[in-house]
Amino acid sequence: MMGSRQEAQGALFYEFSIEAHVPPDHMLRSVDRFVDLAGVRQHLAPFYSPTGRPSVDPELMIRMLLVGYIMGIRSERRLCEDVHLNLAYRWFCRLDLADRVPDHSTFSKNRHGRFRDSDLLRHLFETVVARCIAEGLASGQRLSAFPDDAFANFFFQA
Repeated sequence: MMGSRQEAQGALFYEFSIEAHVPPDHMLRSVDRFVDLAGVRQHLAPFYSPTGRPSVDPELMIRMLLVGYIMGIRSERRLCEDVHLNLAYRWFCRLDLADRVPDHSTFSKNRHGRFRDSDLLRHLFETVVARCIAEGLASGQRLSAFPDDAFANFFFQA
């Protein structure tokens, strides 16, 4: 006997955990252990106005930039689309299913404004290197020479 046609009717309530849908061996889980953005707000505080509409969370912006860097996503527009669609990216960025992903233009405004003027990315890089040394992942004995702005240039491409 042929079954009846299924009618799509959404449930009123869903029980869903992004945490449960990100595989334990996903690369972003490994990276997340070493990402500590506790000082980002304090570091950027002078670059925000005390009046006006609340801005996008700076920690979210940095986490999204990290996803783009780690996953090789060089377009801000594509990065926003991918974070919107990919559960692992949402998990890493601390976004729930109902949370909105910032518009790609928000990245440009922050990239050319607050982030560039504040030396935040250099501070984060130095913090990550110090954490890697503390965790025994790097010795700190060898120094790799690269131009002063190489790290910043990746994030501040025109």
